[in-house]
Amino acid sequence: MSKVRTKPGRDTRWNRLVYGFFRQLVSNTLRIYTRGTVEGKDNLPKGAFVLAPVHRSYIDTPISSWVQLRRLRYLGTNTMWKYGWLGKLFTVMGAIPVNRGAIDREALKRCIDVLESGQPLVLFPEGERKDGPVVQPLMDGAAFLAAKAGVPLVPVGIGGSDRAMPRGAKLVHPHKVHVIVGEPFFVETNDNGRASREQLTAATERLHGEIQCLYDAAQARVS
Repeated sequence: MSKVRTKPGRDTRWNRLVYGFFRQLVSNTLRIYTRGTVEGKDNLPKGAFVLAPVHRSYIDTPISSWVQLRRLRYLGTNTMWKYGWLGKLFTVMGAIPVNRGAIDREALKRCIDVLESGQPLVLFPEGERKDGPVVQPLMDGAAFLAAKAGVPLVPVGIGGSDRAMPRGAKLVHPHKVHVIVGEPFFVETNDNGRASREQLTAATERLHGEIQCLYDAAQARVS
């Protein structure tokens, strides 16, 4: 399969307006339908950061936008850009195409550019959607990007999305969803500003533990 490449979508006024429109249309409608609530918004930094939520449902992406009004940037599989106008919409919305199943260095560079320009980035550190109450081993991409751009990691627990839209469901059920935003933290780096493999591993392990605690707490609020 050939890679689909496109500009990552700058943070222009037009892009923010389009994002705001679809956020109102999709995310807010979803929030009303699922009686969605958010806890811990005050933990979000004012500048750039990497938002790292647990991932149990396809609706976790629009749910992530509940945490703040500012435009968030997301990674999306590059196959979505094959569909003409839909791919252009994803670009305007701020999605960044990534080639799944391989290290996509161009996507990593675009993510760093986004963070260094002051925009927040959403990255599901479990990778693809998972099942069950246990947070699966995390990829170290979130820690790597946070360290490279010098921005904090923000762990997030999302409870109830797996029941609002479970695997195989084609429609969203009116099950309550609760989101808890954890406290941000920075990845430790060496004197040269770079994180070693050990430091990335330590940050990823810390992120895993905090996401698990937040996920447990969020699930308890919707059970």
